[in-house]
Amino acid sequence: MPKILIADDDPHIRELVRTLLKNGGFEAVEAADGREALRKTDASVALAIVDIMMPNMDGYELTRNLRKYYENLPVLLLTAKAELPAKVKGFELGADDYLTKPFAGDELILRVRALLRRYKIEASQSVTVGRLVVDRGSRTVSLGGVSEDIPMKEFELLFKLAGFPGRTFSRDQLIEDVWGYDFDGNERTLDVHISRLRERFPAESCGFRIITVRGLGYRLETAL
Repeated sequence: MPKILIADDDPHIRELVRTLLKNGGFEAVEAADGREALRKTDASVALAIVDIMMPNMDGYELTRNLRKYYENLPVLLLTAKAELPAKVKGFELGADDYLTKPFAGDELILRVRALLRRYKIEASQSVTVGRLVVDRGSRTVSLGGVSEDIPMKEFELLFKLAGFPGRTFSRDQLIEDVWGYDFDGNERTLDVHISRLRERFPAESCGFRIITVRGLGYRLETAL
């Protein structure tokens, strides 16, 4: 059961978030300010939900420290500060996502799960699918020992699908994980990138294919 850190000086918010997390299948550890949160953070914490306005150490400073000492820990800012400069500052300090209060419980859980999925994939540096090796460290793909660079978004989309062969991803999920939650472009962008990957890596030579799941999204399958 993933452990989630809740750092907020409002006990009612902590109680609400703790209940939402518990119902979503997560364990929670609570802190009333940034210093306490930093003391309670260790390798067992999978994600941090951080309020900005806290005593002793605010959410900005906590985020800075979490990013310094726990590079692979996702940070979700949960705060009443909705102004763009506040969001920009949070992202510049290393936050991964931002949700303003009041918030919908379902949206919070969706964002937590999305961040955990993203970091799980990023933790793996190399994926082999069919006859293709996708290396995140070098941002290259290799077929028969020959490496090739491909555009970044194509690479991220391929890495996402290749990391979970046989699993169907919704269009919204792929867009959120590859382009970001706040992507406001045309949905057609995903289809174009899928088409380019299919052209670049034909099933007969690479040993896998990207399948369209009508009405839902896409999945990658290894060829028999």
